[in-house]
Amino acid sequence: MFHWLEKNPFFFAVGVFLVIAFAGIITILPNFAKSAQPVVGTKPYTVLELAGRHIYIKDSCNACHSQLIRPFKSETDRYGAYSLSGEYAYDRPFLWGSKRTGPDLMRVGNYRTTDWHENHMLDPTSVVPGSIMPAYTHMFTKEADIQTAYAEALTVKKVFNVPYDEKHMPKLGTLDEAEKRALDDAKAIAADMKNKSIKQLVDDGKIPQIVALIAYLNSLK
Repeated sequence: MFHWLEKNPFFFAVGVFLVIAFAGIITILPNFAKSAQPVVGTKPYTVLELAGRHIYIKDSCNACHSQLIRPFKSETDRYGAYSLSGEYAYDRPFLWGSKRTGPDLMRVGNYRTTDWHENHMLDPTSVVPGSIMPAYTHMFTKEADIQTAYAEALTVKKVFNVPYDEKHMPKLGTLDEAEKRALDDAKAIAADMKNKSIKQLVDDGKIPQIVALIAYLNSLK
């Protein structure tokens, strides 16, 4: 039989495909039968972090940066522990990616600081000589959309039972309460930044996009 298959490339290819497809189904199906449970310590994004995540997606940061560390030594040596499915329990949509024009950012919160992100987003080459990443100066003047972030948090809480409660983090509360909490979080971020105009904007009750983005990046650990 095997000699016959070797002499008939088409049927040989079909046979190989069927074997691989069957093995793939056996491997994948059990994971669909159970939902990924959050890894211990994984928390839902705060409203400010969600606003930063929206900016991250809007400005296509995920087009050049992945958020998926594969279980290879070359990956873990550079980026840290490999990714676990439960770490993405509150990610909608997933931002795994496969293209790395820039480094993976899955655990960037473990080794980059607020000050570093501030300088990097304003002038990438000032901290990474030779970087081809563009400057995102508009983030330093445009405001983050806190209301949309709050609406998403409220939606995933009701539809997907994302645990926005006292056990995991402060309750969402009303929009006014969420905006006040986001501003308090923004003030903590701005306190570690050098840009005086950013500090002034936050003191005036406004949240620049750069502050929300940094809050999101700092949460990636």
